[in-house]
Order: sequence, then C-alpha cells, then structure tokens
Amino acid sequence: MGAVSLAVRRENLLGEGPVWDARTGRLYWLDIKGRRLEWLCPASGEDGGCPVESEVSAVAPRACGEGLLAVGGRGVGVLDPETGHFSARLHAEPERTGNRANDGNVDVAGRFWFGTMHDGETERSGGVYRLDADWSCRRVLDGLGISNTLVCSPDGSRLYVADSLDQTIDVLAIDPVTGEAGKRAAFAHTRGQGCAPDGSAVDEHGFLWNAQWGGGRIVRYAPDGVIERIVEVPVDQPSSCAFGGQDLSTLYITTARWRLGEEALDRQPWAGSLLAFEPGVRGLALPPFAG
Repeated sequence: MGAVSLAVRRENLLGEGPVWDARTGRLYWLDIKGRRLEWLCPASGEDGGCPVESEVSAVAPRACGEGLLAVGGRGVGVLDPETGHFSARLHAEPERTGNRANDGNVDVAGRFWFGTMHDGETERSGGVYRLDADWSCRRVLDGLGISNTLVCSPDGSRLYVADSLDQTIDVLAIDPVTGEAGKRAAFAHTRGQGCAPDGSAVDEHGFLWNAQWGGGRIVRYAPDGVIERIVEVPVDQPSSCAFGGQDLSTLYITTARWRLGEEALDRQPWAGSLLAFEPGVRGLALPPFAG
C-alpha cells in the first residue's frame, strides 16, 4: 500500500462526489459550495474544471454519452461537463424547500441512488431515492439527517446508507433485478470517535472504504462491518472516495475546507485538494447510468 499523495491541488470549499468515467478516462468531482465541476485525467496528468449553475453534489456518466447525470439544488438533470450548464428534468421533493441533494452513486445494474439533506443540518428531512433508467424516481428511505455513501455490494443485493448526523452506516437489502428495497440493518458507526461517516467506495472484494469527516481517515470495513484497515490522511475533512485510473487501482479522496479557521488551514495545506493512494486492491467496476 502506497502513501497518501496530492493528486490535484485545489481549494474546494466542499469537495465531494468523486466518480470515474471509463469512457473519457476522467475522474470527476464537485465543489458543492464553490459550485464547480472538477476533473483529472490520470493517464495524461491533465486537470481542469468549470463553474456550474447550481449546487450540484453528485454526477455519473451516462450510457448514452450525452453529458453527466447530475443531482443538485435544482433537482435531477443533465450537466454539460465542458460548460457547466445544468438542465433539470425532475425534482424529487419540491415541497421540501430547505433541502438539497447530497451524495449519489450508480449501482451494478445502472440505477442511480441519491440522497438529500436539510441544508442547515438542523432537521431530519433527508431521504434516499432510486432513479431508474426511464428517469422514474422513487423515495425508498425517509427521515435521515445527512444522507451519504449510497454504494452497492458487488452482487447488487446490498446498498450502504450513511447518516452522517447520526454517525451511522446501515445496509439496505435491495433486489438486484428490480431495485426494490427490503430490510434495513445496522452495519457500523463512529459514535464516540469524534468523526462522522461520509462518502464511500466499494472494492472488488466487497469491502467498503469510508471517508470519515472530522477524523482525518479512510476506514475499510469488511462485509460484516468489522474494521479491516484505517488509513490516516493529512486533512481533517476527507469527504468521499472513489476508485479510478484505467485499472481502478487508485483510490481518490475528495476533501474540504468548509468551516475551517485560519489556524486549521495552516496545518493542513492539502485541505480542499484531491488526494490519492494505492490501496493494493482494485475498485468495483460500475456501469454508467442507464438512462
């Protein structure tokens, strides 16, 4: 396992939502509060980005190749990765005016799962939604504080759901064919550890890699919830992670400067940047969003 390194220097306020696009060879991620889409091409070393028209919090490649599926404050739609133009197609919860979208990921069947949260982080008004290939959207969980993670197991039968406000990660049984949700059970928690579970990635062996906000670490959980490994990172607020690169052997980590004071920023100059390391395992290969 290699050491954690700086992949791209940025000053993202709230770096989030990393996702690998195999078609373009790019890793995309967002600065939610800075309203930017960022990207890195590991093969060439090029990187770039553009302003976006909304607080987009998660994106995914599309099977049709036309733009990126995106969720944000203005609903669910398509984001042009070159111009930052966002075309909304639907709003999952128009009645919840204090909410915004948060994390989201594609499962092994090409469905997109995303969550919402109260933007002020004071109400449990967040939900979890399933977006199918025909762009139909269904709420599958409700009453969450800050929904996060939303990644699936390799066989597609389990969806990991974090509630950062509760400091918990649960596992939701899902039908791999239909996406219908079943029982929800406790998986892991960070209570008493001074941090909260944030975004995650799953590797080829079905282990969950979770970024832990406030803890300066990435934790690898076995499928039974036992901690297999803890990787320290040189920032307080790692926010999410995703496997990328041609062989999915690099774990990329988004980070944030959100609400950090001058003293905290002085001791962690990589806060807000994209980090990377070689964990010795490969990521789970995922399809693009089918719609």
